[in-house]
Amino acid sequence: MPERVRKLNVNGKDLQVDAGPNERLLWVLRDQLDLTGAKYGCGEGQCGACTVMVDNIAVRSCITPLSSVAGRRITTIEGLAANGAALHPVQQAFLNAEAFQCGYCTPGMIMSSAALLRKNSNPSELEIKQALNGNLCRCGTYPRIVQAVRMAAAGKTEAPSGN
Repeated sequence: MPERVRKLNVNGKDLQVDAGPNERLLWVLRDQLDLTGAKYGCGEGQCGACTVMVDNIAVRSCITPLSSVAGRRITTIEGLAANGAALHPVQQAFLNAEAFQCGYCTPGMIMSSAALLRKNSNPSELEIKQALNGNLCRCGTYPRIVQAVRMAAAGKTEAPSGN
């Protein structure tokens, strides 16, 4: 019988799980840990709805085998804000820019954006678009999403007037 992964570090906490090494991270997060922010979209890593961060890098949890994240820091949308006291700057910017409609893609967009800003605190519009290239929004709020990332990068707390 294959070895079962037992410990994961999720949102700063060491947690026990019972899953095989090839089980997908998304299902462990949702079904065992009740962290449902990462969404199942395509199941092929193409839509970005399932995006989480592993060691501050955006990854598609629907195609990530559990064995590849054991011993690494996993951050979900639920753990993005420090200590849960306030929203993360990207979360606040998405809210202020009204960068979502249905909200299904929002956790993945936010996680990809936060990963970008950890790597590059002042990205150009092109760099933002490239970082979000694998995240699909059926509602088409891309201009507001880009605006939200720019706001978060600039440390702004309010949407520009006329929005």
